[in-house]
This record gives sequence, structure tokens and C-alpha cells, in this order.
Amino acid sequence: MKNLLFLFCILFGAQLLAQENKELFIPVDEETNKIKFQGIVEEEGEKYELFKRSIYWLNDTYKDPVRVTSIRDKETGKIVGRHRFRIYYWDRDSIKHVGGMINYTFTVEMKDNRYRYTIDEIVLKSSTNIPAEKWLNKDDPAYDPRWDAYLIQIRDFVNNWSSILEEKMKPEPEEVKDEW
Repeated sequence: MKNLLFLFCILFGAQLLAQENKELFIPVDEETNKIKFQGIVEEEGEKYELFKRSIYWLNDTYKDPVRVTSIRDKETGKIVGRHRFRIYYWDRDSIKHVGGMINYTFTVEMKDNRYRYTIDEIVLKSSTNIPAEKWLNKDDPAYDPRWDAYLIQIRDFVNNWSSILEEKMKPEPEEVKDEW
């Protein structure tokens, strides 16, 4: 019985460690060593049709989409923009505090029947603009346990951002006429 309990504790502990390591997975570009989220999505539609859908997505997602985007080129099928969002931390009393403002760059590139999105250039807005890659280094003498929570918030933001993009990029369902 003790051996069974011991085995259960080891297996359960290993599962928790695996989940913790999975939670912290942040994609890093091998060439630049910078955090880079990227996805390629197969979606029916010509490049121009996908571009129009992406404009609808921009208008629904950002309060001032014209100011957010620096490139909107329907000929190349490319949109580039910069935006920001807040990150938070919780103190010992579980009170939520603002941890800072994260600036990021996004790119959406369209081709016939597919598009690619990229989020990179992720920095904490401050007097020195701290790159988010700094938070990946747990050996840093200035390491703060809040960094892991910041990285998770960035990853969750990107996952939500990309799922909204993918939903808006789907073609409109065709209307069925009611013939009777």
C-alpha cells in the first residue's frame, strides 16, 4: 500500500511538472533569438478576398485601426501594425496590480487560400523598453518570479488574438433562400 501511494505521488508530481513546463512554452526564433509567435492558416479565398476579411477583423479588433496599422497593401496582401496591452501581477494579498504595458508588432500576410500571422518585437514599455526575451532567462541575477506570469499573459494574449483572427477570416456563410 505504501509503495502504491509512493508511486502515485511520483506520477502525479511528474504530471504537475510537465504541465508547468508546458505552460511556459514561448516560441523563440532560432535566427534572431527573439520571441516570435507565428501561424499559417489554410483558408479558402483569393488573396484579395482574404485581405478584405482582414480589414473587417482590424475594424472589429482595434479601436483605431487606421492609427494601429503602418502598412495596408492589398497588392502584396500584407498588413503590419503596432499595438499594446497591459500585463498584471498579484501581490501576497491577491490584489491585482498593473505590471506594465506590452508593445508588440503584428503582421498578416495573405496568399490565395492561406494567410500567415506573426507577432514579434514584444517589449515592456518603460524608460528603457525591456525586451520580453529577458524574462526567459531564469539565471539572470535580477530574475523575478513574476516574469513567468508575464510570459504566460503574453502567450494567452496571442492565443486569443490569433483565434479571433482565424474566426473573422472564415468566409461568410452563404444565405439560403427560402423557396416554398
